[in-house]
Amino acid sequence: MREIAIEDVEGAVAAGATLVDVREPREYVAGHLPGALLVPMAQVTGRLAEIDRERPVLVVCATGNRSGVICNVLSAAGYDALNVVGGTSAWVRSGRPVETGLAPAPGVSR
Repeated sequence: MREIAIEDVEGAVAAGATLVDVREPREYVAGHLPGALLVPMAQVTGRLAEIDRERPVLVVCATGNRSGVICNVLSAAGYDALNVVGGTSAWVRSGRPVETGLAPAPGVSR
């Protein structure tokens, strides 16, 4: 499984990578990385069409465990998936900004 350090996430997103948060909605609403698309772990396989196969996909959860599993699923499906090391917890500890609440509905660009 490929990984990306939290220090490199903002640059990768600015360069066009898709950021996918695989936590549960209540976790996401409490605080998520800016621009992250919420696709709970249990819904990923049913929502693959929402994730651009032509762009790298950065996958994040709370600590990196769930996102690691999903990276393997996405990689097997042909995506260029990278696990965000340390997850949202490491992001918050680093002092980087978080968003709260729900993001726009699927299909609304960020």
